[in-house]
Amino acid sequence: MLGTITLISSMFARMMQNGFDGVRKEIHSEFASVRTEFRSEFAGVRTEFRSEFANVRTEVKAVHARIDHLDRDVNAIYRHLFGIERT
Repeated sequence: MLGTITLISSMFARMMQNGFDGVRKEIHSEFASVRTEFRSEFAGVRTEFRSEFANVRTEVKAVHARIDHLDRDVNAIYRHLFGIERT
């Protein structure tokens, strides 16, 4: 009887160990897939931000060019109206 209890308890322990190992492997693979998904999503978001910042830089450069042209035009009008060279 003691041998049967020992046999059943050792089989139960092995079964539980195998079950825990299976769950551990499954959880590990799920976390790996979630990690991969996050990496790809963050890479996509990073690419979007880079393109948006590039668009903003382009627009800011265009505004700077317009301001420079406006300054040039105001200087020309000032010189024309007052006949004075402004620095």
